[in-house]
Amino acid sequence: MTISYEWRGDFDNAEVDALHAEAFRHGGSGADRRSRVRRHSLGWVCARRAGALVGFVNVAWDGGVHAFVLDTMVSRELRGAGIGTGLVAAAAREARAAHCAWLHVDFEERLSAFYVEACGFRPTAAGLIPLS
Repeated sequence: MTISYEWRGDFDNAEVDALHAEAFRHGGSGADRRSRVRRHSLGWVCARRAGALVGFVNVAWDGGVHAFVLDTMVSRELRGAGIGTGLVAAAAREARAAHCAWLHVDFEERLSAFYVEACGFRPTAAGLIPLS
């Protein structure tokens, strides 16, 4: 299986919306994700197999030294094949190239094996205020 990873790769809203709906188990939102990431992100990584989008991660940032992994998603049929790890590795490489010193991620406890063990994040204490 050949997977290609592309930093700031081109994508259309429908394919990312469908992948997001599958990854986070909801109906599609119809959001203009393409405009959103182009306007607010350091970048993003698209993973493709035979031209089809099979993975995506957004990398937000503070305009300085902090980058943030958001919405790591891989198609259900390919989970466990290392694609998510490849997405995060590409995101880390590109954030480092942009002179970021830190790559942050928030995740649910059930995802620790992925983020801590597979991707190499170090657990830290963090806080959260729900706004809705």
